[in-house]
Amino acid sequence: MPAAPSLLIVPYRSKTGKLYSQIPTSGAGDFTVTRNTEARRFNSAGLIASVASGIPRLDYYTSGGTAGCPALLVEPAGTNSILQSTDSASGWTLSNSMTRATIDVIGVSGVNLTVGTSGSIGSTGSRYTSPLLTPALNLASGSTYTISFFLKKTTTHTIGGYYATIGGAAAGDLGGGFDVSGSFSSGSIYNSALTTNRIRRVERWGTDVFRCSETFTMTASGTIERINLGVLTAVNSTTVAPTGTTMGFAAPQLELGSVPTSFIPTTAGTGSRSADVISVSGAVSGSIGQTEGTIYAEFVNTLVASYAESYMYRVFADANNEIWARKEGGGNTYSFRWRANSQNTNFLNVAVPNGVSKIAFGYKSGDTALFLNGSQVATTNTDVRAFSVNPTTIALGSTSSGQFFNDRIRAVALYTTRLTNPELATLTTL
Repeated sequence: MPAAPSLLIVPYRSKTGKLYSQIPTSGAGDFTVTRNTEARRFNSAGLIASVASGIPRLDYYTSGGTAGCPALLVEPAGTNSILQSTDSASGWTLSNSMTRATIDVIGVSGVNLTVGTSGSIGSTGSRYTSPLLTPALNLASGSTYTISFFLKKTTTHTIGGYYATIGGAAAGDLGGGFDVSGSFSSGSIYNSALTTNRIRRVERWGTDVFRCSETFTMTASGTIERINLGVLTAVNSTTVAPTGTTMGFAAPQLELGSVPTSFIPTTAGTGSRSADVISVSGAVSGSIGQTEGTIYAEFVNTLVASYAESYMYRVFADANNEIWARKEGGGNTYSFRWRANSQNTNFLNVAVPNGVSKIAFGYKSGDTALFLNGSQVATTNTDVRAFSVNPTTIALGSTSSGQFFNDRIRAVALYTTRLTNPELATLTTL
């Protein structure tokens, strides 16, 4: 078995402003937590729940955590611009012979729609329309936005979607269809010529509950006032499903950024969440060596796309002496770097599967290696390098410049020695 780590953080025990480490027990490895607003997490009961400001979010997301095994959720600041998202039965309007009843969708109040007639979820027909944004939300050219909502199967029907009208220079229709029956079926309802890089996702969040989202980048500036939700016959059709079909919708969200972040509640106005910042400084010099060491992480990979340069961890002394792992923008590839004395050891484009993974990065002057899920995925580096100074700060899930991992971290450990390759294989075996 590998030697005992010098620092171990398995997210479990916390209080306001603090995430406790398991090693060392002196408190020297405890992480400071700042977030000056409440935020949401997925709790062990399978519900969306509020976490007070300054408390780390121990998240039990179904693709990663299980009861008794949470993961640390670290996200940037965000704003939800869709009104009445906390209770989507309030302030929303129905059209054309539709009926509704309030339902619970994993802790958020939603609406169970019954379609009375066929039609479009666009300008006519059967649709469910959000409150009007006054003034309309400005969408900036070159900026990326994400629309998301929960879709709950309440009968056998499995297809729903959204529709929005963009005004201004980017005038056009935008919408997406989602099939939650199994493997996701892609397809576009409307695709404005003035948006690009559209990415759609379906994530299971509970029994018959799915989070549907679409990301798009504006190629011209525009405005948006509201969105429509509805039941569809197909992912690439605006026609509402036949009479009597029902489906639940909840927690609609429109935010700046390239991934759907945790739910931000709104009522009559927009809602915001502050960033999670989790780090320890000053007491880490003895946790990892200048000439050799190992850093290990167990994490959840769920999102198809991510912010560019989104950091899972960063062990840092200065710009010339650091170790980090980050997810690249788009896809499921990661980069890992050991930078010592202004020289880089880079392991680029490491493919990471969806779900839980374990990774370990061992370095030593003339001998570095990267292991993922029990196998070596990068060759050793023969350059002789060593840190000129010891690291002083460890950050989990973000950097000082605000580049956030936007996923879940289940454990991080540091070692003062470079573990052997067999030890790295053992440590990372799932």
